[in-house]
Amino acid sequence: MADRRPVFLLSPAHCGGKRARMVMNPNAQFDLAQRLRTSGATLGEVFAFLSGLYFRGKLAYAEAFARELPGGAGTLVITPGWGLVPARRLITLEDLAAIAAVGVVPLETRFRDPLARDASALALRLEPDARVVLLGSIATGKYVDVLERVLGERLRFPTAFVGRGDMSRGGLMLRAAREGQELEYAPVAGALRRGPRPPRLERLR
Repeated sequence: MADRRPVFLLSPAHCGGKRARMVMNPNAQFDLAQRLRTSGATLGEVFAFLSGLYFRGKLAYAEAFARELPGGAGTLVITPGWGLVPARRLITLEDLAAIAAVGVVPLETRFRDPLARDASALALRLEPDARVVLLGSIATGKYVDVLERVLGERLRFPTAFVGRGDMSRGGLMLRAAREGQELEYAPVAGALRRGPRPPRLERLR
């Protein structure tokens, strides 16, 4: 029987902030920075460090509910300059610098073309009725436009995201992963992309 669990696409972390400067500092002595300079660290843990709660929530949620594909390809990260990359892929400090140099710029071919290439390859690989769930903002077209054009009705998003900020989404996904309760999804095509802010989540214990 085919695995009908979703494939998840995680929006990227910001690679130009304070945390990025910390981990890219050649004199940094904490574990993640040292591993980036030597053996490498997974893309998922690096982006979780850069983004904090939001990306930690996305990663935990995807790992809880994603279908199993070779190489961890059921959880893919939108990675500037690289396209769609498994969250478990090892990267180095040099790799992170290359990713940071591209950024999320929709009109930049170095960002758009690898994303379109990998989304097209994913579309060919999956069943026509497969669900590809974007864990990221659909309020702007910075990556949604490329993904929707390629994946069409297969591209979904959690409906509970509408109206929430990044921190609220992160907390929501962590809670759902811990409770084993998958969120509801809707097609991105034709969806309401903005809405009123929902009630605040209760603090996790």
